[in-house]
Amino acid sequence: MAYDFEVSDVVPARVDVVYDAWISSEGHTAMTGATAQVDPKESGAFTAWDGYISGTTLVLEPARRIVQTWRTTDFADTDSDSQIEVLFEPAENATKITIRHSGVPDDHLGYEQGGWQEYYFDPMKEYFAA
Repeated sequence: MAYDFEVSDVVPARVDVVYDAWISSEGHTAMTGATAQVDPKESGAFTAWDGYISGTTLVLEPARRIVQTWRTTDFADTDSDSQIEVLFEPAENATKITIRHSGVPDDHLGYEQGGWQEYYFDPMKEYFAA
């Protein structure tokens, strides 16, 4: 069985800057502190966190929304890919990022219980504040 959840936070940078970083190898690597390879087009493959995360980009709406398939090396071979929808909204001198993560194997609670915060939002806030 799989489950869905949503998490969000605010990072201190403009929407276009955050979006562009997410969808580029250099930017994604810089904002998370771990190696990423991103083919920045729909149907393009990506890896993040030194190959721990992999998937395919399904939808790109510049400076607004990214939809990607998403799985980690912890997924069992029998687990289907999960999906993330990353929403970018302007906030005062910042960007609110909302991640809607669906189809997560129900024994992978860590992504919701701090994983996105620790491995994405916190490093992004530190990177964009610098």
